[in-house]
Amino acid sequence: MSKQELVVVGQDDRSTGCCPVLLATPLDEEQATDLAKVFKALGDPVRLRLLSLIASRAGGEVCVCELTPAFDLSQPTISHHLKLLRQAGLIDCERRGTWVYYWALPDTLDRLSTFLTTTHETEATA
Repeated sequence: MSKQELVVVGQDDRSTGCCPVLLATPLDEEQATDLAKVFKALGDPVRLRLLSLIASRAGGEVCVCELTPAFDLSQPTISHHLKLLRQAGLIDCERRGTWVYYWALPDTLDRLSTFLTTTHETEATA
């Protein structure tokens, strides 16, 4: 068992939510591993575009039948990229009949946003 001090979220002025702001505190090993998986999934232009298409969709979800024509790729390749986005926790899906519908997971997107946010207040306390 580690002898590191645990910080209760919300009781430390430097923490915001589950992830520290980039300039406020260094990442621990577990946080770095979790975030690296998400960034790795976003490191491909096709997956980045897929996430953008899904997240920007009015109504919050999109059918895979509407995603595939936006790319010059085969359906199995699109499905592979969607699977990697799901494994990274960026999107989720549900089968309805023969089609699968996808939506973005705001908690993960918020976590990334929190991590990458730099504010003048944070810079002053760092």
